[in-house]
Amino acid sequence: MDRIINAERIEQIINVFGSFDENIKRIEQTFGVRVTNRDTELKVSGEPEAVEQAGRAVDGLLLLAAKGEAIDEQKVRYLIDLVRSGNDDKIGEMAKDVVCVTAKGKPIKAKTLGQQRYMKAIQKNTITIGVGPAGTGKTYLAVAAAVAAFREKTVNRIILTRPAVEAGERLGFLPGDLQNKVDPYLRPLYDALFDMLGPETYQKYLERGNIEVAPLAYMRGRTLDDSFIILDEAQNTTREQMKMFLTRLGFGSKIVITGDVTQIDLPTDKTSGLKEALKVLDNVPDIAICRLSASDVVRHALVQSIVAAYDKYENAKSQPDRKPPVKNYRKR
Repeated sequence: MDRIINAERIEQIINVFGSFDENIKRIEQTFGVRVTNRDTELKVSGEPEAVEQAGRAVDGLLLLAAKGEAIDEQKVRYLIDLVRSGNDDKIGEMAKDVVCVTAKGKPIKAKTLGQQRYMKAIQKNTITIGVGPAGTGKTYLAVAAAVAAFREKTVNRIILTRPAVEAGERLGFLPGDLQNKVDPYLRPLYDALFDMLGPETYQKYLERGNIEVAPLAYMRGRTLDDSFIILDEAQNTTREQMKMFLTRLGFGSKIVITGDVTQIDLPTDKTSGLKEALKVLDNVPDIAICRLSASDVVRHALVQSIVAAYDKYENAKSQPDRKPPVKNYRKR
């Protein structure tokens, strides 16, 4: 019996094989199988039961490699023990700190306490709402969590969506087909996925239907099972759009909603669906609301100062004007 296992990058294969192929040799000796590779494809050959166990061990090693973990003898031995005892579903716990590894091998980690709470909320809850200013990593970390869940095979699809609302501009008619017209609105999501997976791997999963990037209007009428769904720029949804999106949730799926309530581009007569959802869904079981602040900004240091300055200005503007006390003068 043969089993084919695909890796995303050749670097993962190199890490899994180890120095002088010592990691793979240990798996071959333990399970009595033969493991060969060609580019990013691994083939495990042997008796059916042995191939099944060895395949799970190799899957675990690839998972650790994808999370940026260095594979050594101790990890291989521990992983083999997990497989033999039927606890290989706990392999992901061996690399808790790293959320995901980019296509260039850069490990993605939560950099602030607020981001750590955000990532724990995503792991624990079915629906997580991340609210905070620009530069706090709301979208980037959500995409990293989605890619990690996809690599661990806890979901079958990644679906990224956002409302097609212009930031105070009127762009008019854009050239090209429908995909060309919506691409500018979805560019930030493409950028995050390219960073995590690389353009070639992204294109491969896109063609297979494992990844979908689409405007929010495309979600109506669908039920999304076994998917990791991210709604970005949710402050620009209407209350009707937000309710429609939340009710797309299917079995085995997770939803992450991100937005910044200080950057609403809707007409003044429209209520932000995100602002309303924060009130309606507060204290609902299995829904977490995670609020990030200026202290969680991980972009240029000046961005943090800009966010703080705007917060100070908005707070001052919301305070009622104080009029000087009126003096009463008595007639003498």
